[in-house]
Amino acid sequence: MFRDSAILVTGGTGSWGYELVRQLLKTKPKKIVIFSRNESSQVAMKREFEDERLIFCIGDVRDKDALIKACQGIEYVFHLAALKHVPVCEDHPNEALKTNVIGTQNLIEAAIENKVKKVINISTDKAANPSNFYGMTKAIGEKLIVLANRMHTDTKFVCVRSGNVLGSNGSVVHLFMNQIKLKNQIGITHMEMTRFFLTLQDAVQLLLRGAEESNGGEIFVMKMPTCKIVDLAEVLKEAMGKEDVQIVELGVRPGEKIHEILYSDYESQSMYIYDKDYLVILPTIEIPLLSQVYASCLPVQEEIYSSRDSLMTKDEIKKMLIMGGFIS
Repeated sequence: MFRDSAILVTGGTGSWGYELVRQLLKTKPKKIVIFSRNESSQVAMKREFEDERLIFCIGDVRDKDALIKACQGIEYVFHLAALKHVPVCEDHPNEALKTNVIGTQNLIEAAIENKVKKVINISTDKAANPSNFYGMTKAIGEKLIVLANRMHTDTKFVCVRSGNVLGSNGSVVHLFMNQIKLKNQIGITHMEMTRFFLTLQDAVQLLLRGAEESNGGEIFVMKMPTCKIVDLAEVLKEAMGKEDVQIVELGVRPGEKIHEILYSDYESQSMYIYDKDYLVILPTIEIPLLSQVYASCLPVQEEIYSSRDSLMTKDEIKKMLIMGGFIS
């Protein structure tokens, strides 16, 4: 699919972007355009990869004209650009709205104008029955992407929804490891809190599969293992040889859930089992031929997919951290 193609990655200098670019380069694309607003991050990424197929473009998704220019000659777009931190979006809702909602609509229009083949929007479990402004903006972004398939265009638009990714910027693993080293203490917002987790490498592999196999209009949902945050903290402190580390409960932050869900009870009504790695949400609006594509898929039985269910053991958490290269 991506061989000899031109690809644009918005927000491409983040941790997701780094791993996505690494894996995309193996597919032998013609070029990958990295679109982001941080020049220092672009310079650092250029020096790390030193690959002539990478083209760096300074710009902001809030600027539609810049996106229209960046999309020229592009066949596939991975939309990673977003304000992602829950407390930041709670404190600065106008900024989150401009980037996560208006920026997504700008990209849709730029892609259609340039006759891009497919746009892949990376979303989050926080978009499922959102309780915070970040989740709300990503839920709106998903709706915009799905509805874009009704705009009488040959461009296909699809969402891939993921939970927490180990190793991404702001990952709780990095935070806990730094707290263990520097403070001999780990701060946890709630002792019962659970989350979905996947290594960055596995998440990007699944993302590429979803990009290739999607038709346009659906939301691919990654199946992900779950764990209790306090168990993750315990495994990290044991692996780092710091048994005396104190775990302190800080209290739940504004907009933060104790447990996340990958899909809501409403979405379960149009949710199907794609394979062992993916679920797929079909839109409630009519998109020609899409329902036929998934006619052989079985509907899900559970009304919600919660992070409180089927929790990993500490041994399983440790294995995941070893696979991700965080501990040995």
